[in-house]
Amino acid sequence: MFLHSGWLHLIGNMWFLWLAGFVLEDRWGRLIYPVFYLAAGIAASIIHAWFNPGSIAPAVGASGAVAALMGGFLIRFPKLKIQMLWFMLIFRIRFKAPAYCLLPLWLFMEIFYGSLFGQATGVAHWAHVGGFVAGALAALIIQRTGLEHKANAVIEDKIGWTADPAVVQGTEFMEQEKFDDAIAVLQKHVAAKPDALDAHSLLRQLHWRKNDIPAHLAATAKLCQVHLKSQDHEAAWQDYQEYTNAGGDRLPATTWLELCRLAEGEQNYDRAVTEYELLAKAHPNERQSLLALLSAGRLSLKKLNRPADALKFYKAAAASSVPHLDWESNIQAGIQDAQKQLQAPSVPVA
Repeated sequence: MFLHSGWLHLIGNMWFLWLAGFVLEDRWGRLIYPVFYLAAGIAASIIHAWFNPGSIAPAVGASGAVAALMGGFLIRFPKLKIQMLWFMLIFRIRFKAPAYCLLPLWLFMEIFYGSLFGQATGVAHWAHVGGFVAGALAALIIQRTGLEHKANAVIEDKIGWTADPAVVQGTEFMEQEKFDDAIAVLQKHVAAKPDALDAHSLLRQLHWRKNDIPAHLAATAKLCQVHLKSQDHEAAWQDYQEYTNAGGDRLPATTWLELCRLAEGEQNYDRAVTEYELLAKAHPNERQSLLALLSAGRLSLKKLNRPADALKFYKAAAASSVPHLDWESNIQAGIQDAQKQLQAPSVPVA
């Protein structure tokens, strides 16, 4: 299992080991996974010896154990889609198909080649078949006996954190591509716990996988708000970036204003003014737009030395449809200060 005939043999096996193995290790943990891998590899070797009793050729490589991972993957994630790239002369064909279509096809090909050619090709086809079947049976046993659940419980106890049952259920529904069921469970959960970060993050993924862009944008905006509330400013900016990358241009005014003030607090005045202006344009009839215009005017005047921009913002605030009698004196003072700076003679630079 640990010896290979060359670098290409080793690299090929390690590539498939990673593709099929990392999700199984993540699901089963570091105890079940290596035991499964070693036991299935031994089973593959036994099946190979059984079909080739008179062979004196050494059988090297981990492909039997890797095939077992593929069998386990089929049982544990049958509906998960696998992306394939098929080369045909000068053409490339890219497509996706669920595991329950591709992996059994590969198994039947191995049975066909093993029956037709035996060892003539130099490939241990029956080791692949034996490993695949052994892996599938072992995965079924792990799933049905509850070993997987017990392993997850042990891992969670060690790290001192337990996922909320609603998030676990939502994740399982997502793996089964039952997106509507997952969304229903998680929406009920966040209604009871509005600050549940994991649930909001999973909701965003679900809407994206459903290609429901409006819902994805709304979930991203909500996640940004939750990150701001938890003082995770870097994550909040990442949420905002994802929101704009997905085509969003109208973040809720309250959340947007808080992001603007965050940029101002970080002394990123150019970014703050830009965001204040975008907010005011997107929400012209909300009170946050008036506050954004006043803040943009103040920063332009006092921090960026841009009186022309400041005058523009203060005049926009004066013309705003949002009632602003309580801010009128500030607006007029800002207009006057901006005009004074514009009228002041420029000082020549030596």
